[in-house]
Amino acid sequence: MNQPFENKRYAPIGVFDSGVGGLTVAREIMRQLPTERIIYFGDTARVPYGSKSKETIIRYSRQIIHFLESKGVKAIVVACNTASAFALEVIRPEMKMPIIGVVKPGAKVAAEITENGRIGVIGTEGTIGSQIYTEMIHRHNPQAEVLGKACPLFVPLVEEGWLKDPVTIEVAKRYLSSFQESDIDTLILGCTHYPLLRSMIQGIMGEQVNLVNPAYETAQGLKRLLGQHQLANDGRESMEPMYQFYVSDAAEKFKNFANSILPCEIEEARLIHIEEQL
Repeated sequence: MNQPFENKRYAPIGVFDSGVGGLTVAREIMRQLPTERIIYFGDTARVPYGSKSKETIIRYSRQIIHFLESKGVKAIVVACNTASAFALEVIRPEMKMPIIGVVKPGAKVAAEITENGRIGVIGTEGTIGSQIYTEMIHRHNPQAEVLGKACPLFVPLVEEGWLKDPVTIEVAKRYLSSFQESDIDTLILGCTHYPLLRSMIQGIMGEQVNLVNPAYETAQGLKRLLGQHQLANDGRESMEPMYQFYVSDAAEKFKNFANSILPCEIEEARLIHIEEQL
């Protein structure tokens, strides 16, 4: 992989998530790497991942990666915090191409920008229970104190489109109340759905708390990774579509949600039977 492969330079990037949350990562890739093609898979039939076992998440991830490999991708982004926490390090040695998750980039930035060493993390039950953010933060800042909070209701509220609904605001206030009393100065949005609630969370926590969006940091990390492997697309015109979307269920609902947050209009989300991949 350290040698340049011109035929691979123009291949797409595979991005996958348990559902629609990873679209926030895809959105950042579109913004920051506008010449790169993307094939996105949302596992909408089996969402949420946050409450499932490590073994199940690893199996799902292998199936999805096999599908993306069949589409000829040149790199893979695990745009799901739970899959990044449970599956990435297990699967990475099996890969013949670069692969990046969303945990490490966000943890690194949080460890670097905190001034008082008190960092909060919100995410799914699986992500918080794995302690993966604590582990990654301590690699860069061993003295940091990391406080985690599972916020499982945020995902269905976001997927329902209730981004500014009074119910969502009340739920957020209850989830975040413990952080308000703990003097954190940095808060990681440790689920790909959560950047869509960023302004509301910032309003509750106050401007003195830095919010870290791992989706943004992951796109930055991907840019560096492609450069290291000489795989960055230089913008050559392609006959292939720039962006392709696949799901395991509820294609129309996915398409409508995607069109509400992406900087481009998607015409189709194709349905595939992911269980047949392995």
